[in-house]
Amino acid sequence: MKTIVTNIKQLVQVEKTPRRWAAGEEMANVETIEDAYLLVENGRVAAFGAMQEFNEETLGNETFQEIDATGRLVLPTFCDPHTHLVNAGSREVEYIDKIKGLSYEQIARRGGGILNSAARLREASEEELLEAAAERLREIAAQGTGAVEIKSGYGLDTASELKMLRVIRRLKEISPLTIKSTFLGAHAVPGEYKGRQAEYVDLVINEMIPLVAAEELADYIDVFCDKGFFTVEETDRILNAGMKHGLRAKIHANELAPSGGVQVGVKYNALSVDHLEHVGEGEIAALLGSETMPTILPGAAFFLGLPRSPAREMIRAGLPVALASDYNPGSSPSGNMRFILSLACINYKMVPEEAINAVTLNAAYAMGAEEELGSIAVGKRASFFITKPVPGVAYLPYAFGSDWIEAVFIDGNAV
Repeated sequence: MKTIVTNIKQLVQVEKTPRRWAAGEEMANVETIEDAYLLVENGRVAAFGAMQEFNEETLGNETFQEIDATGRLVLPTFCDPHTHLVNAGSREVEYIDKIKGLSYEQIARRGGGILNSAARLREASEEELLEAAAERLREIAAQGTGAVEIKSGYGLDTASELKMLRVIRRLKEISPLTIKSTFLGAHAVPGEYKGRQAEYVDLVINEMIPLVAAEELADYIDVFCDKGFFTVEETDRILNAGMKHGLRAKIHANELAPSGGVQVGVKYNALSVDHLEHVGEGEIAALLGSETMPTILPGAAFFLGLPRSPAREMIRAGLPVALASDYNPGSSPSGNMRFILSLACINYKMVPEEAINAVTLNAAYAMGAEEELGSIAVGKRASFFITKPVPGVAYLPYAFGSDWIEAVFIDGNAV
């Protein structure tokens, strides 16, 4: 069945010739059609344009659904290229510790943080993890997200890491959202390997990666390359092993210090390097000319009180920038990409158009989905949302606390 959305006040982020990303000055441009229509057929974008150009004969004699979007905007759904959505529950006790002044690293040294989540996840059943994660997917879909990357990394032993990745595989089967899976066995060193980090790295390389690849459980491989976690040399070894098993890199880099994570990510043609609170001229120079997407996680910096990634400097240098939620129970307990859009403008001084590119087209690239999602283009998947009546694009990040989404469609179907 065909669906026709008519009288759209503004159809935002349209492309006649699809791009892989928007970079530098291009990020401030988002092509928009006033008083537009959008035609969906078989879950794909079939046509779009100005209402005055619409020819009802294109609908043919088939049954079709018409949606009147008078006064409303239509945008492609958000893509969220960095989350830890599969987990065994919240960590609000650590939230109180943060309020009392403890740092992320201090909490981690006390057995909190990632190790806390790992202990709880090991005890949780696959069914319990699946049920909780499915509910989180429904939550973010209602908030406008149509694609999400989900990492392992709260298992930190072979059986638990595989359990997480199998849950993600099952989520792919039951959810209408586009889901990408990332193996993050090198998220932290588990307690039982304290003082034996090299042995744990060997376990990741020699046991975990081959098993993950054999079951085809992951699309990508990730390492937390940062102060107090994994070194550049260890990251290099892990990424090299992943590459040999067909897993492209995505890197946690430079969240806590200038770690060298950006450079090793570029060396291995990482799809993205994420966090980037500590980025200077060397990191920007490494990224220029690469195929690696710098991805900022405003929710984590907001929640932890971290320095802000230099988004303006990266854009000024000609780089593309993507945004992600980092949805996880410890450092960013929200997957609401509407809020991320607002933080991009409020805290990182990105103009609304730059922020929209960063949560749609560029974010789609950062999870390897730019050919299918991230813009309104003929042939791409018809995943979009319709706003409530709003003044225009700038209102979306401006109204940071408002629920301005009226309806969400994934592959042409309402969710």
